Amino acid sequence: MIDIDNLCFSHNGRAPYLLDGLSLVVERGQYVALAGENGCGKTTLMRLILGFLKPLSGTIRVRARRVGYVPQTTDFAARAFPITVDEALESWGRLLGLGAKSYAAAREALALTGMAERGSRLVGDLSGGERERVLIARALMGNADLLILDEPSTGLDADGVRAIYSLLSRLRETRGLTIVSVEHNLTAALSAGASVIHLVNGRTHVCTPRRYADESVGGRLFGSLIR
Repeated sequence: MIDIDNLCFSHNGRAPYLLDGLSLVVERGQYVALAGENGCGKTTLMRLILGFLKPLSGTIRVRARRVGYVPQTTDFAARAFPITVDEALESWGRLLGLGAKSYAAAREALALTGMAERGSRLVGDLSGGERERVLIARALMGNADLLILDEPSTGLDADGVRAIYSLLSRLRETRGLTIVSVEHNLTAALSAGASVIHLVNGRTHVCTPRRYADESVGGRLFGSLIR
């Protein structure tokens, strides 16, 4: 699904590189959580995969029918637009070129995320977890098979976090979605079956859920990498 080979990138176009010889393969149907300290390049790597940035060298190949992107949410952004959930998603469908099928596509996506009964609510009146599910629904429209999320648990309470990661796990199992998320909540991502990709010194280090679950292994691996 995603094949990255020997990627190098810096924002000023010169060495030292933020991402230096990074290689990564994400298989179809896999859930990958990008982790690491602030400034390590997680968000930059996400933007490169999305095509918002171009690598200085190396290659990125994304073999997806359509990519759905879920940005971080804020209360201010949600309350700035007095629009209902149905209206927001139907408008998005028209931007995707779905035309007269936009309303049906919106309703289907809301049903997939458990938000079908919230269609008449104003987006600004939703809880943080509900808004996140609406954003996931929007990203699924147009039959997306690759979902990329930017810190999906930001600003959510414990119940909201559980609901979002349960939804991501269910979507991967029932629809075969490939998921890549920039993460600071590794416990939640691992509970949903994610493999952790730690970015350290511009390169990737992989840890599967089973290996990370062994506290001693996780501590040795990530403690030694971060020091």
